[in-house]
Amino acid sequence: MTITAPDVPQVTSQTWKGHWHGFGPWIGAPVDYAKEGNRRPPHPVRPAPEAGHADRYQQAAGEFATSSLPPLMSGHWLVKQGQVAADRTWTDVSDAIEWLTRHYTDNPPFERTDGGQAYERLDAKIAYTSDVLPRGVDIAWVHYTQARSLLSLSVVCCPNLFHPGTPCPLGIGAPALA
Repeated sequence: MTITAPDVPQVTSQTWKGHWHGFGPWIGAPVDYAKEGNRRPPHPVRPAPEAGHADRYQQAAGEFATSSLPPLMSGHWLVKQGQVAADRTWTDVSDAIEWLTRHYTDNPPFERTDGGQAYERLDAKIAYTSDVLPRGVDIAWVHYTQARSLLSLSVVCCPNLFHPGTPCPLGIGAPALA
């Protein structure tokens, strides 16, 4: 007798249904943003306590979990502690776009002295975001501000297509989703 696993429907960008969490704004020094080790979740296999890198592992694991520094993969926002908020959780894509737009206009990108365009226009960003968020694709808007700091804004889909086993950090039945 052959036993097969039941068919589990796979969620794709064509079948995604969910909500969105906003993360940010993060405004900081480019040198901090470039510290990739602090932007990655810890490896599931911990080094032995006597290993030479055990202390750095513990430090990086703590920094990743509690820091507001944006992770390398947008879906990892869902596992960072204390970063999600009900007032930045939406079931209507227009609310997420309004939040992104407000923070973008509060912290506009720097303007090149030669008149060239350094970043995509806001209307193009909004059009792209309006298209892909409803299909379960995360959004990150990152640019240098006029003060030459980096601004990072993220809207992460929940459930997340690339991290399907990651639960919603607000839990099932969260008030913002009811």
